[in-house]
Amino acid sequence: MTAKKRKTPEKKVPPKRNTQTGPTNPPRTKEDFEQELKSLAGQANTDSYQWTKQQVAIYGKATALIALTAIYANVSVLTMSPVYGQIPANRLHHYVVWAGLFVGWAGNLALRRILPWKTITLLPLIALHIPVLQFYLFGLSDSLGPEYGPAVTEALTLLPLVAVSSSCIADILDQADLGALPSAIANPAPGLVAYMVFRYSETTFFAQLIEQMGSSIMQTRMMLEMVLTATYTVMGRSRLLKYAFPGVMHFFFWNTHRMTQSAFNDLNANINASEWSVVDRWESNTGYVSVLDSHANGYRVLRCDHSLLGGEWTKLGREIVAEPVYSVFTQLEAVRLIEVPGKVPDSEAHALNIGLGIGTTPSALIAHGIDTTIVEIDPVVHKFATQYFGLPTNHTAVIEDVVSWSRTNAPTLYEHYDYIVHDVFTGGAEPVDLFTDTFLRGLHHMLKPNGVIVINYAGDFTLPSLSIVVNTIRDIFSSCRIFRENKAPAADKVESDGGDFDNVMMFCLKTDDAIIFRQPVEADFLKSISRKRYLLPKHEVPLSAFSSREEVGILRSNETEKLAKWHDQSAIKHWKVMRTVVPAEIWNQW
Repeated sequence: MTAKKRKTPEKKVPPKRNTQTGPTNPPRTKEDFEQELKSLAGQANTDSYQWTKQQVAIYGKATALIALTAIYANVSVLTMSPVYGQIPANRLHHYVVWAGLFVGWAGNLALRRILPWKTITLLPLIALHIPVLQFYLFGLSDSLGPEYGPAVTEALTLLPLVAVSSSCIADILDQADLGALPSAIANPAPGLVAYMVFRYSETTFFAQLIEQMGSSIMQTRMMLEMVLTATYTVMGRSRLLKYAFPGVMHFFFWNTHRMTQSAFNDLNANINASEWSVVDRWESNTGYVSVLDSHANGYRVLRCDHSLLGGEWTKLGREIVAEPVYSVFTQLEAVRLIEVPGKVPDSEAHALNIGLGIGTTPSALIAHGIDTTIVEIDPVVHKFATQYFGLPTNHTAVIEDVVSWSRTNAPTLYEHYDYIVHDVFTGGAEPVDLFTDTFLRGLHHMLKPNGVIVINYAGDFTLPSLSIVVNTIRDIFSSCRIFRENKAPAADKVESDGGDFDNVMMFCLKTDDAIIFRQPVEADFLKSISRKRYLLPKHEVPLSAFSSREEVGILRSNETEKLAKWHDQSAIKHWKVMRTVVPAEIWNQW
């Protein structure tokens, strides 16, 4: 079929004023002259109004399409995170977006000439098929890998949408009247301004999406994609929509990523064959959160995006507290065992737990009678920990960003806490702000003079990031001992694995006193088999294992990029570890 050539739209210019030196029939009287002037002025006002209205419509339509494209780009990243994790999903995302913007803007004339339809009519068709393509491409995540899997997926889904959107924006702005500007400014101005608006929209809307994610079913990943598609459909209605039928059918009948009961039932029907089931799931401000049961192995885990926040053995039951799958959360409870002068009984002690997970450590502290405050940013994590992992309700829950909470409450909580447990992790990396010297000084301020703090950092011993964190903590707290969850691997295994990733626990005091753990007694174990075996940390790490402050420095609040730049490597290694714990099909189908 020969493509129809469409005429390039001419730029609309404001009507030229009548430059005629005098009217054809000059007015004979003063009244005629005044009437002639009023008529000319009225005509000029009408023409000017029409021109202004037309220009406002042009810029309004272009701005709406720019914002729509920016929002879809954000939702695309969020949709990648349950399969690849937040950091790998973001790693090459901007390159895909830039490529789409450039291809679309540079090729708008070619598309306009080649296509037998208006370019904008392609947008709803592309958008309606993105969820289908994502669904099947996620199944290839093990083959594609965390390094390039997200970029390949977005190159086949998001990039075409961005490119066609960019082309449509260029078409719209071609109609704008910039005749009053010099050509040196008028030619590049539309592209530069459009990109600035896009970047501003992308940044602004991303923060809002994160904050509101999961507040209703319409504010979940899949439903947002469908809402955006509906908006594209309004802007680009055409007969081509009949070809979107397969995408619509797949979305409503086979896409298990929708947060609906029917999709939930279909998901469990799919994964039950592998002896797994989803107990509950929802989307929230830290990611996609779900509770998973492994029936073959007899445990339950809490998932957030492509990471596990904790787990417990369901086959072992519980008496006072559950049996944790991961020993690190039991070892954090050893903060109680450190001998300090003037130590108060548990019934008089106060503890601050930063980061919840399934609540293994705070549940034990509460069981010992300690007045415990839990600060957790994600309301769904707190809800699931209470509902499915037995977190006791007799605690103070603060559902808030701990950095803001600390800044606001540190003055009134001066030397208030006997114990502080700092345990934050998701997606392969910790929130950088929670390891800066400024934040840690706030915790130092809230810790009693004889108090104890334990900080858990999941990191790679082969990367400088772990040493930076250790140096920062030791710069704030006078005395520290450092342990790792597991025994250090042999050098050849580190080389073959490409790293040495483990949980690292740092027990610290405000004083220079030596850190000594008392021997636990029966009451410390809470009738738990895991605690009898793992309560006392065993694998101490010497300071010589870390780079010095002179070599790598510490983490200051205005130098967070020092730590963030290593998160890509850490998150990719963490992704590979997670794939050995839970089967790929469970991660992919979420």
